[in-house]
Amino acid sequence: MSLLRLALQGDRGGTILLGGLLLVTVLVPICALIVPEGSPLHLSGYAVTLIGKFLAYGLLALSLDLVWGYAGLLSLGHGAFFALGGYAMGMYLMRQIGDRGVYGHPVLPDFMVFLDWQELPWFWHGFEYFPWAMAAALLVPGVLAGVLGWFAFRSRVSGVYFSIITQAVTYALALAFYMNELGFGGNNGLTDFKDILGASLSAPSTRVALCVATALALAMSYIVIRMLLVSRFGEVLIAARDADGRVRFLGYRAHHFKLMAFVLSAMVAGLAGALFVPQVGIINPREFEPLSSIEIVIWVAVGGRASLHGAVFGAIIVNLLKTWFTAQMPDQWLFLLGALFVLATLYLPRGLVGLRMARKRALAA
Repeated sequence: MSLLRLALQGDRGGTILLGGLLLVTVLVPICALIVPEGSPLHLSGYAVTLIGKFLAYGLLALSLDLVWGYAGLLSLGHGAFFALGGYAMGMYLMRQIGDRGVYGHPVLPDFMVFLDWQELPWFWHGFEYFPWAMAAALLVPGVLAGVLGWFAFRSRVSGVYFSIITQAVTYALALAFYMNELGFGGNNGLTDFKDILGASLSAPSTRVALCVATALALAMSYIVIRMLLVSRFGEVLIAARDADGRVRFLGYRAHHFKLMAFVLSAMVAGLAGALFVPQVGIINPREFEPLSSIEIVIWVAVGGRASLHGAVFGAIIVNLLKTWFTAQMPDQWLFLLGALFVLATLYLPRGLVGLRMARKRALAA
């Protein structure tokens, strides 16, 4: 408890975020399952899913802020880690369908039967077990980040070159996952999920449980990352961001710290993808496309880079706007998204969190 108190010391925004997540874990089950449907306080299944989706996006933004805000590494490939975690969970959910699919095959998913596959590919084995799927959702993005980071950081690749490499990797993965021959559903991806851990995904209690699980995962991830950042690890990581040469001169292997942060960030992004998929009911190669990764960057920029809670709030705010605009004025959303990024870059370099800090300085003066 003392470590948690130390981690949150002076972090008013983080305390507010954790308090809000605690309210979500308490109020969502009550409003969705206990409050009657006719009441204005009742949460529909759609609203519960929307909250869970926004929280998963907040977890994704948190993962990017760790490397961009505190390590100075602008990754334009975080959508790939998110998608890999989502596909791992999607493979588990597909294996749970069994003979309830359209073609009634007890083992092969529908898209494999449609493509006349005769047997399950080797890399699909094991995904009938939930622990295996969760391990893959964390380890596959972590291993990819480890391999990519090892070569990049040892060669002292940084700045725009690192961004280009990460974007190239996610674009290559997008092209690969669009291929039917790869065994991941091609353009359509994975969908038509039935249940998770024996519980129907359409049941209100399951939707609530997934939403609460996402809130808890976000809270725990925030606490762990915050504790790392206030430790010696975080001090060296931030120092390497600001003066890499001096850190190396002092005897620290800066690339090791960057690599550890990048791997942890990828694993958190994979966890976000694994929590996202059962709530929205689909995962397809569009999540790999560079535009998805750029959108994550905008969330963090709008909320406030190098401010963990700011990144989470930015993701939630931008996606709230997206939900409204795509329903009311779908053709205008991309223009607004671009304008948000330009305004944040030019006038809010520290995002919305910077407005609060500027106000505090003005009041103090």
